[in-house]
Amino acid sequence: MKLRRTRGSSIAVVLAALASVFSLGARAANPPITAYVIMGEGGYGVARVLTHAAECPALSADGKVRAMTVRARAETIPQRATQSSAENSKPSVFPALTCEARLPLGARSASVLGQRLPLPKAIIRRIVVIGDTGCRLKVSDHAWQACNDPTKYPFANVASKAAAWKPDLVVHVGDLLYRENPCPMGNAGCAGSPWGYGLDAWRADFFDPASPLLRAAPWVVTRGNHETCSRAGQGWWRFIEPRPLAAGRDCNDPTNDVSGDYAMPYAVPLGAGAQIVVMDLANAGAKPIAMSDPRFDELRQTYARLDALARRASFTFALDHYPILGVSTDSKTSAIRSGNAAVESVFQTLNPLILPQNVDVLLAGHVHLWEQVSFATDHPSQFVAGFSGTEEDVVPIPAHLPPGVEPAPGALITAFSSWLDGFGYMTLEKQGSRSWKVTVWNTGGEAVNHCTIVGRRSRCDIPQVVVQ
Repeated sequence: MKLRRTRGSSIAVVLAALASVFSLGARAANPPITAYVIMGEGGYGVARVLTHAAECPALSADGKVRAMTVRARAETIPQRATQSSAENSKPSVFPALTCEARLPLGARSASVLGQRLPLPKAIIRRIVVIGDTGCRLKVSDHAWQACNDPTKYPFANVASKAAAWKPDLVVHVGDLLYRENPCPMGNAGCAGSPWGYGLDAWRADFFDPASPLLRAAPWVVTRGNHETCSRAGQGWWRFIEPRPLAAGRDCNDPTNDVSGDYAMPYAVPLGAGAQIVVMDLANAGAKPIAMSDPRFDELRQTYARLDALARRASFTFALDHYPILGVSTDSKTSAIRSGNAAVESVFQTLNPLILPQNVDVLLAGHVHLWEQVSFATDHPSQFVAGFSGTEEDVVPIPAHLPPGVEPAPGALITAFSSWLDGFGYMTLEKQGSRSWKVTVWNTGGEAVNHCTIVGRRSRCDIPQVVVQ
């Protein structure tokens, strides 16, 4: 049967063909540096694009074109005071436009400049957890990781293996950028590496090696101490933080660092009553905080908000960078260290158990290993996943954990496991309304440990002995 084409339909076909040609031309002229999705409060996805184009591209969602808005324009930010000396710091150069648009809830497809975007799912069943992913270049520590050697800086391989697992969501526990200072002359391991806090360092340490995972799933990210204002905070606010970029919170002016270094917790639903509450404790540090310190009131607000959000769900992961209930060893003395004195000094004024009752599991990084801790007391399990790229700088924890180790006063450890034999990533698979399967993977994509989470309790197949 011969189909009859009307004049109107012919015009439509021509217009569609022209649009396709123009779209292909735009893609060829200005392909995105990267495009990805960050999860925001309430479960909405924020599509982000970095581009060298003069204006933001259009976003296509379910066949409808939506405008993207400018989050940050290309610019060079004058050198500011950082945690490094003046001679080891420099202006932050961002030669690209950062664009964004909120994805409609329930969208089935979305793309920008021809690149398909991963979309949030109503029920999250498969989660990849990574952390501390940058390549350490830091003069004050005499730390020069071999960024040019993929076996010594394996984040790209970790991201590729984790993406092949096909997660519904990626969780990053903080510390994305470590290339702070210039590689010493004659050091082949890091020769030619970008450094500082501009886009070139962000690309080398995060966007380029993470690209398979950025394409695989939306991300939830907490800020690490390497993303505070005196370090990579400018890029944090431009690229990663899901909430609006407001004047005075961009970390450009050190006089505004108190507000730029803090944001209130928010919740990302995982479906079926589960959620992740994201906390910003990056500027808390490790020492007790005095009541006169602005951070004291900020952390009290954090606790109150965490408590209120946790009451709304039947299962809550609390995500922050510091392992509040973790255990590690001092790299210089080999002494056992536990908990976080800064967070404890504030949270304990509101609750002797440190964490709200409805928090089930803590996810953190900061310590460059993988770890699991569970308690007989009414404390949530702690998991640490700071082992995805940055060189290890801790001493292995003893096979027999000494008696008296309490990450918080009265926190009685009954199950403990750690892994410091290499780099890798962790996965979470939903099993029931309050239960999850945990797997620890090495860079070869081989499982090195399995654990289970049921409510606040967790256990692993390869535990360490807890001496009572």
